Amino acid sequence: MRKRNLILVASALPLAALFALLGWVVVQSGGSPGGFGINSRFGEVPVDQRSAWEFQVTTLEGDPVSLQGLRGKVVMLDFWSSWCPPCRTEAPALSQVYREYRDRDVEFIGMAIWDDPGAVGDHVREFDVPYHNAMDDKGEIAIDYGVAGIPEKFFIDREGNLVRSFVGPMDAGSLREVLDELLAAAPRAGDG
Repeated sequence: MRKRNLILVASALPLAALFALLGWVVVQSGGSPGGFGINSRFGEVPVDQRSAWEFQVTTLEGDPVSLQGLRGKVVMLDFWSSWCPPCRTEAPALSQVYREYRDRDVEFIGMAIWDDPGAVGDHVREFDVPYHNAMDDKGEIAIDYGVAGIPEKFFIDREGNLVRSFVGPMDAGSLREVLDELLAAAPRAGDG
């Protein structure tokens, strides 16, 4: 009986070690897929100023949107998910600021990643989101932009250059500051 208990304990130890290791990985990754994390603190991330990656998506409303088609506007590209607490926290501010700036050559594109289309639609309705939202089903656009966590925002100038990037929930004041800076930086498309 004693030998049998010893064998049982000896065979259970590697299994316990495996579960401990898996638990550690889940804690380190924030419980997110592939080490993908949630950005709960706001901050700017340095970017190499260069042409932004082209993308073409179909919005939740069924409209095609491409970065090329937005040339001449300041674009805020926001990667988010409905299950992300900081994304939910910032949703009212993003909606409010978009309403203030939508007639000023500004476009917001919400890019939902690793999410359920039904949950994304529910989020858009719950927070009365007035700007285009689309699904990045395979995460390909997120990979192109180097997204490591959500929420993460990329600001693209009127010429299609990636100029600023921020992680974490952005408040209305910070968002206005960036938009005002980019709107003042370059003339409108077609201006001499």
